[in-house]
Amino acid sequence: MAQDTPKDNTGFILPAPASAPPAADAPAASAATSTATTEAAPAFDTAGTTDTSSRDTLVGGMVLLLLFIAFFFAKNAYANGLVAKRVPPNKANASGWWLFIFLASLATGVVLAAVNAHKFLAPLFMGPLVLVGLVALLLTFTSSRR
Repeated sequence: MAQDTPKDNTGFILPAPASAPPAADAPAASAATSTATTEAAPAFDTAGTTDTSSRDTLVGGMVLLLLFIAFFFAKNAYANGLVAKRVPPNKANASGWWLFIFLASLATGVVLAAVNAHKFLAPLFMGPLVLVGLVALLLTFTSSRR
């Protein structure tokens, strides 16, 4: 049950690309495909691609708007829950708004990263969002004390 495979097998070899120009000499082309060589990847045709950045931004903005509406309802529910726990209404309302700001900054960072991670994950964009979010989270819990 011994297999007759040569010991000098170098592994998997990719076939020649279909869009490659015909080789000038066939023996050289067959020799190139029979040995494992490192070749540059073929360049992708950029004429067929479309720029989707405006569509992605529009979709991200719509998602962010829907999240802000949901966060507004969460803010009201949180503030009403604090009032039920005997927290003064003005403090409960302030705490609810800080919660809204925290959730909004978190969602804005996530949506910006999803729209264009290469551009918006830079510290110039994410730094202020994280700072505002952390301050708002801290103020959410400190302003809800009696």
